[in-house]
Amino acid sequence: MRDAGAQTTRTVGGSRGLAWLLVITGAAGLLAAWVITIDKFKLLEDPDFVPGCSFNPVVACGNIMKSEQASAFGFPNPMLGLVAYGIVICVGMSLLAGARFRRWYWLTFNAGTLFGVVFCAWLTYQSLYEINSLCLWCCLAWVATIVMFWYVTAHNVREGLLPAPAWLRGFLGEFPWVLPVLHIGIIGMLVLTRWWDFWTS
Repeated sequence: MRDAGAQTTRTVGGSRGLAWLLVITGAAGLLAAWVITIDKFKLLEDPDFVPGCSFNPVVACGNIMKSEQASAFGFPNPMLGLVAYGIVICVGMSLLAGARFRRWYWLTFNAGTLFGVVFCAWLTYQSLYEINSLCLWCCLAWVATIVMFWYVTAHNVREGLLPAPAWLRGFLGEFPWVLPVLHIGIIGMLVLTRWWDFWTS
């Protein structure tokens, strides 16, 4: 009972490395969301507008923006990113200033990044196999979300905020980069194989 109470009331900070990672990935995601939002507004004003990131039949942001999946919650997806990535930047800046948070805060933040990475996985599938187009700004947002999710998860495991065996805590302490690199690598392979004939022609 005493240990449970201590776990509830103790506060945990983050390293400068984690803080900067959150600021950088949050800024990358915010940039992507901002550009996509602006292009979406231009597309609504002019249906013939061609976004600057539409280069060929595969890398065609316009196809993504015109799809139903681009408004999964009834409004343009990047508008959600404008809020979510802004929060990530705020958390990173708070950690740089020396902030320490309770377990519930870290777990809530982790849950938010989990939602983000699951949503990105769904968007990746939709992009590759339903819409049949790729958006480079979307890819930047996916990478940023994947990196922040795995590093926040690794932090919470190392600090004992998420239950995990000792070997996993040790692994994530020494090699926190492995899982995000593997995750991004799998998506890269899916993109490569999905349009293999196009890339190699």
